[in-house]
Amino acid sequence: MENQTKQRNSFSGSLGFVLAAAGSAVGLGNIWRFPYLAAKDGGGLFLLVYLVLALTFGFALLITEVAIGRKTQESPLTAYKKIHPKWGFLGIFSFIVPFLIYPYYCVIGGWVVKYAFSYLTFQGAVAVEDGYFGSFITSQWQPILYTIIFAALSFIIVYKGVEHGIEKYSKILMPILVVIVLFTAFYSLFISHTDDAGITKTGLQGAAVYFIPNFSGLTLHGFLAIFLDAMGQLFYSLSIAMGIMITYGSYMKKDVCIINSVNQIEIFDTGIAVLAGMMIVPAVYVFSGKEGMSAGPGLMFITLPKVFNSLGGFGSILGLIFFLMVLFAALTSAVSILEAITSSMMDKFKWSRKKATVIMAVTTFVVAVIVCLGYNVCYFEVMMPNGSVGQILDIMDYLSNNILMPIVGFLTCILIGWIVKPKTTIDEITRNGEKFFRKALYIVMIKVIAPVFLIVILLTGFGIF
Repeated sequence: MENQTKQRNSFSGSLGFVLAAAGSAVGLGNIWRFPYLAAKDGGGLFLLVYLVLALTFGFALLITEVAIGRKTQESPLTAYKKIHPKWGFLGIFSFIVPFLIYPYYCVIGGWVVKYAFSYLTFQGAVAVEDGYFGSFITSQWQPILYTIIFAALSFIIVYKGVEHGIEKYSKILMPILVVIVLFTAFYSLFISHTDDAGITKTGLQGAAVYFIPNFSGLTLHGFLAIFLDAMGQLFYSLSIAMGIMITYGSYMKKDVCIINSVNQIEIFDTGIAVLAGMMIVPAVYVFSGKEGMSAGPGLMFITLPKVFNSLGGFGSILGLIFFLMVLFAALTSAVSILEAITSSMMDKFKWSRKKATVIMAVTTFVVAVIVCLGYNVCYFEVMMPNGSVGQILDIMDYLSNNILMPIVGFLTCILIGWIVKPKTTIDEITRNGEKFFRKALYIVMIKVIAPVFLIVILLTGFGIF
């Protein structure tokens, strides 16, 4: 095993692992998905529930996957079989998840490239117009072109490998992203807007909606909906149950402290998510009021351009910088998803990185084109078991996030909690003599609480609960 560790690609140290893993976590899940869920669920209460779950439920699943990866020195497709010979099937499920996610993630990444290009060509004012976003995604060739650009960028980084590709670019992109998000978040607090009725709303009022939980009129059903949204967001945000953290864990050197690294990922990821919400929710409130908070996934593409437009010429510059940073964040996540797929194929079939990357990039690109066409020539609507209506992208998102990821998470908990016992991962977590202060919480979460939560998510996905 130790000999294999030396031959395997690895991060140069703790910082490389943390920035790459945080780069995976800090992507569209934080900057695109977290704010619109926070807005939809009333802000403060969603934020409170999310933070509690991140420190308990999210921590248990995240540290488990990292420990599995480092212990086995394998990617997910083969790692589970090393943990227990009869549980290799779980690796297949864990491989299918990123394979499903990557194509439509590239499509959304293409949307970000489009907006960055709009600001680069001084078309930021056009991006504010009603219908701009809808007309773009329903056009036939533009989304495909921008998807190709985004997919090519992630392909190049993965092609270059772990230390010279993923780690190198993460160390450059993540600090820049943090600075821009911080600036935009604090700027959003000081914007104001007077509507046609003469009512002026401010960013600080929007921040109060975001940060202060509102329990008035809250029903059990309403709280459950917020709870499920927060749990689902944890999967997307922390990159758990996608095989990514097992893959990155397998590149972690044996002398790196897993506990400290996971804590840093949690802080980094949650901090960016909170700031992203602070960046977008107050802006939504200022321009659209509480009613605008139900706008859903289009918040980042529809509302933020209005914020930048309010700044005049400086807004065009800030808009360009912002969407470039979102592009960087989306890239680090896309890279991690593609790496999970590529690494699995390398471990399973003993392919070279070059061969695995090219095959998986081409395959997923074909699927991404079909996803793009799902908004025009291949458009259709399907009612999902959970009551939502969607087309190709929504179906793939539903299958991965609502069905497969909860299944992978639940079965991982059963394997570690009851079959091979928590000692298997705890021994890896503390292999260098580290103190595991959340050990008791970890055991309870992995054996009992997390499996129950995951079953609830799965039943909700099937429309049963």
